[in-house]
Amino acid sequence: MSEAIIVALITGGLTLIGTIATIMATSRRQAADFRISQAVMEQKIETLTAEVHKHNGFAERLPVVENDIKTLYDEVKELKEANK
Repeated sequence: MSEAIIVALITGGLTLIGTIATIMATSRRQAADFRISQAVMEQKIETLTAEVHKHNGFAERLPVVENDIKTLYDEVKELKEANK
């Protein structure tokens, strides 16, 4: 074999090794970034779920408060009529 072929094979082999190493490192980095993004997303979902539960509790109490206000309004109206 001539020296040119040997040099070309060595260069090609080293280039292949470098490319494979770069691909593997990039894959690991992307996997780590994905895990971090997933954890952040899960935390946001938990926070939003807690806010929805809080809002639902408020929505359940609002009709009760409205009913109480109506009752108080009626009582004030009766007191005004009684004082005339």
